[in-house]
Amino acid sequence: MDGKRTAIIDIGSNSIRLVVYQGPPRLPAILFNEKVLAGLGRSLAETGTIDSTAMNLAGAALQRFSALVQQMACDDVRTVATAAVRDATNGAGLISVAERLGLSVELLSGEQEAKAAGLGVLSAMPEADGIVGDLGGGSLELVRIAGGQVHEHVSFPLGVLRLGGLRGKGGFARRVERILEDAGWRSLGYGKPLYLVGGSWRSLARVDIHDRGYPLPVLHGYTMPASRIDLLSRKLPALDKPWFKAVPNLSTGRVPTLSAAADLLSAILPVLGCSGTVVSAFGLREGLLYERLSPEEAGLDPLVVAARDEGRQLGRFPEHGDLLNRWITPLFHEEPHGDSRLRHAACLLADTSWRANPEFRVELGIETALHGNWVGIDARGRAMMAAALAASLGAQAPYADPIPLLATPKDIATATSWGLAIRLAQRLSGGVAGPLHRTGVRRGANGIELIFDDGDLALSGEVVEKRLKALGAALGLQVRISQRR
Repeated sequence: MDGKRTAIIDIGSNSIRLVVYQGPPRLPAILFNEKVLAGLGRSLAETGTIDSTAMNLAGAALQRFSALVQQMACDDVRTVATAAVRDATNGAGLISVAERLGLSVELLSGEQEAKAAGLGVLSAMPEADGIVGDLGGGSLELVRIAGGQVHEHVSFPLGVLRLGGLRGKGGFARRVERILEDAGWRSLGYGKPLYLVGGSWRSLARVDIHDRGYPLPVLHGYTMPASRIDLLSRKLPALDKPWFKAVPNLSTGRVPTLSAAADLLSAILPVLGCSGTVVSAFGLREGLLYERLSPEEAGLDPLVVAARDEGRQLGRFPEHGDLLNRWITPLFHEEPHGDSRLRHAACLLADTSWRANPEFRVELGIETALHGNWVGIDARGRAMMAAALAASLGAQAPYADPIPLLATPKDIATATSWGLAIRLAQRLSGGVAGPLHRTGVRRGANGIELIFDDGDLALSGEVVEKRLKALGAALGLQVRISQRR
């Protein structure tokens, strides 16, 4: 998919969205993303139909999206519809509208919808082990994921636009409990996280980030304990419009469903036995892409794939990041795998700031790590990558907030040593491959040794020696330069 453009039109119960992707198949970049809050499921509980206003909004959105995918020369266009279209007595009418526009609609079953949501979370978090909860306008999908696989999955008619009747009668939590219990889902997530998918729950996370003053305003990987969700469930009804307007990037169309989303989340967590929640930026659409991958492609690390693509597009030397990582690895061979992949990603991003004004390269490096559109990484990992890139670009600890708020001093010291090793390798090589192939570093009981091939000692010099000493000081080791004979 590197040169191929793939579009997914997702006809959901609350919103209709067009997303256009291009890039490596394992994790293509988003070129375009637009949604229309049509509210197809708004009248479903009362009338069993999609109301005329929602139908007209949906038709206009599909007309625009059909025209856009043609103008964007998309190679593959996939249109899917979920609960509202599936359950509404006039859902076939909307499918006919789409087909007249040249769109072939796949009407996903509840089982397919649940499986795609689970695969989407696994695409972003391959090690995820818990329950995926995908809250849409018309349905709630629950999916057990573990070991890189989707296991039990179920779909309930508990979409956020269908909860009005249930919530208005009192005893809402008990009724939700019975629904889940009758389906055999009590305690299936005991001690495991609930991975949150869907616009309403992501919007709830935005509200929590704002309410807490959390220092990293990135949704993916954000965690909310049950206590915070219970607090929001009590607090939301009393908040006014100006408060919600102050929440960055919160869609005003999501505000009316926030209380229902919080109440449902408060109700299902104790039934499932989940330990807390983790927000996933990936869901159904990404799962539809992921299920088409070969086993080899699906097994690739999403963070490394995305960082490599970023480095290839923005760096000076396409192969440089992977070579940097191989060159400095002997210095860090005992670190855990989780940290080594962060180091690898930092190496892949190390050359992406070179076009910036030299006075602002450090800021750009930090920004790229902290706020880049990465998955397969948590707040600690972003902070460590930021510290590594800052050090590689010449910054010195202590680093500015939020880095020290998101990672421990030990983590930051580790990442700083990565950055100093990257800085040494880049200065030594001039950013090209040859010198890194012919030189090496070795770490032993006696310190760090920088090794040159016969005839390459001219690549050493005052600046290289200075950076080698800085690295040694960070690691608490002596340094020396030697030459192979």
